[in-house]
Formats: sequence, structure tokens, C-alpha cells
Amino acid sequence: MAEAMLVFQIIVLLGSMNAFVKAVGLVNSSCSQSCGNVSIPFPFGIEPDCYISDSYKINCNHSFSPPKPTFSTLTEMEVLDISLDGTLRVNYPRFLSCSNGTKTKPFDSLAARSLVFSQSRNRFIAIGCDNFASLNDAEDVVICGCMSVCDNKAINSSNGCNGINCCQTTIPSGLQDFSLSLKPIDPNHPTSSCKYAFIVEQKWFETNLTNAFEIVNMSHAPVVLEWFVDPTLSSLVTGNNLSYKYDDNSTYLCANRSSSVSYLNSTLTCSCKPGFEGNPYFPDPQVPERCTDIDECIHRPCLDSSFRCVNTIGSYYCLPVNDVNPIIEPSTTKTYAITIGISTCLGLLFLLISGWWSYKVVMKRKNIKRKEKFFKRNGGLLLQQQLSSGEANVEKTKLFNSKDLEKATDHFNVNRILGQGGQGTVYKGMLLDGKIVAVKKSKVIDEEKQLEEFINEVVILSQINHRNVVKLLGCCLEIEVPLLVYEFIPNGTLSQYIHIQNEEFPLTWDMRLRIATEVAGALFYLHSAASLPIYHRDIKSTNILLDDKYRAKIADFGTSRSIAVDQTHLTTVVQGTFGYLDPEYFQSSQFTEKSDVYSFGVVLVELLTGEKAISSTRTLESKSLATYFIRAMEENNLLDIIDAQVMKDSKKEEIIAIANIAKMCLNLSGKKRPTMKEVAMQLEAIQTLRKAPIVQQNYEEVEYVRSEMYEQWDVISTSTMSGADSGVASSSDAHPLLFF
Repeated sequence: MAEAMLVFQIIVLLGSMNAFVKAVGLVNSSCSQSCGNVSIPFPFGIEPDCYISDSYKINCNHSFSPPKPTFSTLTEMEVLDISLDGTLRVNYPRFLSCSNGTKTKPFDSLAARSLVFSQSRNRFIAIGCDNFASLNDAEDVVICGCMSVCDNKAINSSNGCNGINCCQTTIPSGLQDFSLSLKPIDPNHPTSSCKYAFIVEQKWFETNLTNAFEIVNMSHAPVVLEWFVDPTLSSLVTGNNLSYKYDDNSTYLCANRSSSVSYLNSTLTCSCKPGFEGNPYFPDPQVPERCTDIDECIHRPCLDSSFRCVNTIGSYYCLPVNDVNPIIEPSTTKTYAITIGISTCLGLLFLLISGWWSYKVVMKRKNIKRKEKFFKRNGGLLLQQQLSSGEANVEKTKLFNSKDLEKATDHFNVNRILGQGGQGTVYKGMLLDGKIVAVKKSKVIDEEKQLEEFINEVVILSQINHRNVVKLLGCCLEIEVPLLVYEFIPNGTLSQYIHIQNEEFPLTWDMRLRIATEVAGALFYLHSAASLPIYHRDIKSTNILLDDKYRAKIADFGTSRSIAVDQTHLTTVVQGTFGYLDPEYFQSSQFTEKSDVYSFGVVLVELLTGEKAISSTRTLESKSLATYFIRAMEENNLLDIIDAQVMKDSKKEEIIAIANIAKMCLNLSGKKRPTMKEVAMQLEAIQTLRKAPIVQQNYEEVEYVRSEMYEQWDVISTSTMSGADSGVASSSDAHPLLFF
């Protein structure tokens, strides 16, 4: 029986050796180790049975002196160097276009050869005047690119590749298939100069060239590729051994016990373990080039002269010089290490089990104290005091769990960002019940002023219940950075629709008039109809959001203030946005309801003209949109500055009426400005007349509608506001706002 077992083991051993010989032919001394000055290590090879697969076959062209190696299927790429760390250098062709139009060239795919361009060691370079060069994927979508502008003085200079006649950028990771495109930046005025683009090794480009333009005389440039073992060849991965499958089902391993396997981009590589060196792709222990032990004692690692170095397989240790103990054999060393490892693991396991319950108790208390600390620091006590002392709707203001909000925003993924401002960043999120919300992550609160602004926004929004004001759903104060949760407004800001042309969805005159009326009504509500008058203090087109039905929603109440009904103004440090800021408030730091009226006037002019509140394209005297608008009205040039869409959709009388309302709102004297109640009524009157099927545009009819609107609003304010308007400056003695 023992003899039969021995015979069986010998047969298996001989079969494995025979399979290995057939698979890689490593015992064949005819395998060339180099081509010219380039070393060709396994798994690459030149002769048949000397390489792992056809993807690693190298052609040695002896028509050159010295001979040049190339890939068997990529003959135009000369191999410059092959390294066992998984990289190789090749000469890669550059791309040239001397035409005035777009020129595109596809390059051979590297995917079938287990090769990718190294992202860390290569750069994408483009040379030429008025040049936009890009790498495109298989669907002709740009994946990276750069532009270079013209400057004849900079040609052949040594200023580097910084965007003038030459530009550079990084390439995406895992790049294999691409096409390269060259085209002029301005297709209507192309230049006649030649344009170049290429991928090049960054170190070579920076150190071997004194001038970037030297490369235009070269047909090829060095590029670093990363190579991996084709995963379709692998059949078994066990521990630190890697095997490959061939036609006859024979296999071979990475260097046994002396190599490791790593996974990279769904591919495999071998590397020698620490303490070994050599070629990890030789599985046969009889091959001299495989991973072999490094004799660390050559470098004299035992610093103390009273100790001598003893080399072991893969490591070493130091013994006293006078120690007569025999050298520990590798097997004994391994057994000793395993014993120590097992004992240590058992001891650690015992300590972990015995300390687990105490750890849970300590961590639970620590988390509770941590949340209490953040709750107090983020103004939780102040918020509770404000909510309990005011008329805020406490039941509808929910305190959210931090983990739920992190999950809702995908851990505050940058791809979820809706917008950023001075007080924080807003993310799109989805709660556990599927509801879409906007989560505002405030900046770290480290000042009393910032804390007041944060708590103020919660208190203000808790008091407001209006369809044209963004709704606050709740907040989270138990983490370092406080969070506010709002209803999600899907269609962006009013500013985007005013200043960015959208042919598919133009901002019509009816939409502009409706939005202006909705914002005016919301501001009238804040100033007069709320439990306490509220001044927004930062009305602008970017703080006006549009919901799924394109209804206006006023947002961002961080700097808003509630005031007592007997106050006529609020004195604060000047806050707001230039271009929308009330000049009177800027001079006196006294904010009144008329300051919000001025800011609304600027928004109204934006809707009329399509211009920005502050623009460097206008003259120095007219950078401010308010100044630009008032001057145009005084010079009877109003229709010259009106937006083309407005001119197309509206009547001249309507434009003049809205312009007069805006002019009254922009009066430099706050006392002469109308209240938001009057503005809302006038806008509602214009909207009513526009909707009427037959309208006789005359002053008497408008006055009649205006009187009707006054009576309706007076009834509402008498029944709901209880004198909320008392003490607030009025403009009832001002001229009528409509002029037809």
C-alpha cells in the first residue's frame, strides 16, 4: 500500500513538472533574456513558449542596431523598458494636424493586452496656437482636454507649458481606449498653424526637454504603461499563490511562499514578499530568477558589535557573539513565531471579551455627553428658549437624527450639492420615507454672531406659514456642524432663469409678472401679516427659488430679523448683497421695511431687463442696475434696455406700469417708497387686467381696480393683523404707481 502511494506521488510530481515545461518553456535555454539594450523578463518573451500569452509576446527587430523590441500586435510602439513592478515604457506616436478644422484620430485599444496608461506618471500635452485638444471615449465624449491660446512672443520660450501656445493636464485613471481630437477654440476664426497633441511621460517631458516645443520635431515620445496579468488566464487563487490555466488544463504558480497576489483594476499582479527579491512570475523553485531570500546580514543590521547577525528565510535575527546556541533553523523559527502569534491572539481575545461590556457603557455615555455638548454649543438651549417664548410652531419643527441625514445625503456627497453660500452648503437628500428634502449644512459655529444667525433662521422660519416662503421641516443640533432641513425646491433660482438663456423653457412675461406678484405678496405677509413683522434683509434673485410648478419661494432667512410692532427701524451692522442693498441702509445702518422694498425693486428691474444687479460690462457710472435703470427712465430710453422676451410677450403700457413701480421702489428716500402692501396690490391689479378678456387700458379703470384691491387688503389686514402696520412708515401720500 505504501509503495502504491509513493508511485502515485511520483507520477503526480512528474505530471506537474511536464505541464509546467509545456506551459512556459522555462527550462528551454533558447529563451532570449534581452533585445538590444532592453531586458525582457518573464512573463514577457520573444520566442514561442517563452511568454505567458500572446499579449506578452515581444518582437525583436534586428534591422536596427542595436535591435529594437516592439509588441507583436503594436509594431509602431517601441518598448524602451520593462519593469517587474508592473510598469513599462514605450515610444508612443504623437498626433499632428495642420488643417483649419477639427481632426480626430483613433488609437489602438490597450484593453485586450492588459495594458493601461499610468495616470500618475503621464501627462496629456497639447502644443499649438488657438488649440483645443481632447481625449474622447468610444462614444466621442470628452474625458479630458486642455486649451492653449495664442502668443507669438511666447513661442520657443522656456516659460513652460502653462496655456500659452502649450497646455497640459492629467489623464483619467484606467485609460485604454480613446480617440484624440484637435480643433480651433474659435471655429469661426481658425488659425493656420499646426497643432500637436500627445500623451507623454511627465518626468521625461520635464527633465529631458529644455523647451516644450522641441517635441514637435519628434514622431514619438516616451509613455509609461501599467501591465497586469490577464484575469481570463487565472483559475485558482489560494493564500499567496496564483495559478494560471492553459489549453491542456495545466497550471503554474507565482513563486511559492515568496510572493503575494494583489488585485488592481480587476487584474492580478505578483510581487515578492518582504525579505525576498527576484522575478515573482517564476513558479518553479528550481529557476534561479524566482523570488529568493535576501541576505540581510550583508548590510550588518545588528548595530551593537556584541551581537552577530543570523540570516533566516525572509528575515534575520541578532544573537550575542558568545552565544553557543545553534542557529535556529527556518522550520524552528516558523514554529516559534506561530506559537507566539497564537498565544498573543488568545490573550488579546480574552482582553477584548472581558472589556467589551465596559467599553459599550463608556462609549454610550461618551456619545450622550458629546451630543449634549454639541446641542448646547449649537444653540439648542437658546433655540428652546426662543421657541417657547415666541409663537413659533414647535410641533412642526422636527429634530432630526444625524445618522438619518447622513444617509439621506449619501454622507454629504459633493455630487448632492445644490448650492453654497456665506452661511453653509445645501445638499439634496432623501429621507427614509422617500421624501426629497434640502439639507443645509452650516459652517462650524465658533462665534456668538454666527450662532445667533443660525438660531434666528430656525425661529424665523418656524413662525412663517406662507406658500411663497420656503418651509422649514426641522433641524439637527447634536453634531459638530448644525443642519437645517427644508422642503426641496426642484427648479433652481430665479437668477438662473433670468440670466441664463433657455430656449426650451423661456421666462415669459406672464411668468415674470406672476413671480413678481408672488414675491411681493410674500414680503407683504412678512412685513405685515406675520405674528411679528419680519425683515428679510437679503432679497435678491438668487434667494428666490422656483418649485415644480415654477411658483416663487423666498429662501435664506439667516440674516432676517423679527421686530416689535412699535419699532420703526432696526439698527445693525450692515449686511446684504451689493447691488440690492438699500443706499439709505448702507449709510445709516438702520434697516426698515423700506429696505426690503428697495431690494425687491432691483429684482423687479432684473425681471424687466434681464440684466444683473452688478455688471462690469456696463459703464463705471452704470455698474449698478438700479442706477442704470433710473438713468434710462430719466432719459426716456426705457424700452432700449428691456429684455427681448419681455418686449415680445408684453404690451408697452404694462412695461411702463411695472417700470414705474420699480422706480418708486428704488427711490433714494425710504419714506417716499411704497410699502410692500401697495406694491403687491399694484402688481395684482396689472395681472388682473392682463387676464381680463376685454380690457380698456385707461387710467380710470386701473384706478377702479386699484381701489377694489385696497378695500380687499384693508378688510384682510383689519381682521388678521390687529394693527400690525401701526408705526410703520407709509407712502399713502405718494403718487399713483400705475401710469398708462
